[in-house]
Amino acid sequence: MKEKTLKTINPATGKELKTYNYFSDQEAKDAVEDCHEAFLKWRQKSPKQRAEVIKAIGEKITEHKDELVKLMTSEMGKLLKQGEQEVDLCAGICEWTAANGPENLKNEERELPDGGRGIITYSPLGVIYGIQPWNFPAYQVIRYAIANLMAGNGVLLKHAESVTGSGLLIEKIFNEAGLPKNLFKVIVIDHDQSDAIIEHDLVRGVTLTGSPKAGKIIGEKAGANLKKTVLELGSNDGYMVLEDADVEKAVKWCVQGRVYNNGETCVAAKRFIVVDKVYEQFKEAFVEQMKNLNAGDPTSEDSDLGPMARKDLREELHEQVEDSVKKGAAVLCGGNIPDGDGYYYPATVLANVKPGQAAYDDELFGPVASLIKAKDDEDAMRIANDSRFGLGGGIFSEDVDKAVELASKHFDTGMVFINSFGLAQPNMPFGGVKNSGYGREHGGFGLKEFVNTKAINILNG
Repeated sequence: MKEKTLKTINPATGKELKTYNYFSDQEAKDAVEDCHEAFLKWRQKSPKQRAEVIKAIGEKITEHKDELVKLMTSEMGKLLKQGEQEVDLCAGICEWTAANGPENLKNEERELPDGGRGIITYSPLGVIYGIQPWNFPAYQVIRYAIANLMAGNGVLLKHAESVTGSGLLIEKIFNEAGLPKNLFKVIVIDHDQSDAIIEHDLVRGVTLTGSPKAGKIIGEKAGANLKKTVLELGSNDGYMVLEDADVEKAVKWCVQGRVYNNGETCVAAKRFIVVDKVYEQFKEAFVEQMKNLNAGDPTSEDSDLGPMARKDLREELHEQVEDSVKKGAAVLCGGNIPDGDGYYYPATVLANVKPGQAAYDDELFGPVASLIKAKDDEDAMRIANDSRFGLGGGIFSEDVDKAVELASKHFDTGMVFINSFGLAQPNMPFGGVKNSGYGREHGGFGLKEFVNTKAINILNG
């Protein structure tokens, strides 16, 4: 029988990169069992011993930085300089986890009401299955894998097909760093095989980063098998520019927040909600900067914006733009598919964005900004929360105390950035609410998502 294969494509050229063979059903099953066997030994290691390996992984990632950056750029089109930032973040996550993991996972003791003694342990569960997307080929893997390895679990990875090479390189890096064989395993499988992995008795948890549609499917399949899940899904993050904002600063960060990683970021700035008092000033400067961004070869230092990762993703984005325009949105710049090779899409700004348009209601996963006018600060907060998503958001205001008050008491999202745009910090939680999913990663929170929080009760007498 002919082996089933997949091909990776360079989105900057549209040309094929490499062909990979899918696993057979037996190979996929063997990967689960081999990972479980490795886990049985790894779980006996102390957190300090695991931390030493995690630290070595971070160092090895840095050693392979150039190779990994170039591969990510060729597979999904990110700018080289942003690939370098991604790899640095991955190394930072390993460093932070190695330094803080043992303390986060140490046993806790409590005095019991009857005078006895209680011990709480954070015991590893087993094999954790991760389904990860293409937009951050290294970071998405490191984010869940390092926390779970530190917790004592085994880790399986089904990476997005388009970045298969990046996943396999990360597996090689982990092995070179001294991680026990098969403890972290990339499995090249299709959707039907993935369902079988979720159902496998030795798989104890499932984590997905992807669309809300994918999250509902995976959450349902895992729930039917009583497997815990962590879901980090999409969003259409609202960035509010309030009356007292520094507009020049807001424009600079909002442009960066919309087009970073070619606009293909879950927690990107997407809906720009500007109060009437500064709307025209913001619009003029924002459109000017977006219009002047240079879309081109992601390996060139002169490029501000690379291609979209796949042809179908570009087509879907353009359909969302056209649908929004048909329903009343106005194109202030961009909005067209350029001629030539590669899957490029220009930096685009839409105005007159209202409910019922894709630009307002949905996630536009590419360099398209939705500009929305608000009457005042209160109206801006209402519009920001008028979304089925809740991953991140931003507030621009020179009154930081007021911004913190809005962020903590009124903004219905998992993350808020004040007077800036950001992605992730190793020591801060990452995750969302509503249709943006549930569960947290980073900051010690991810270390305890897939552990058995075990109560040991010792009675006196």
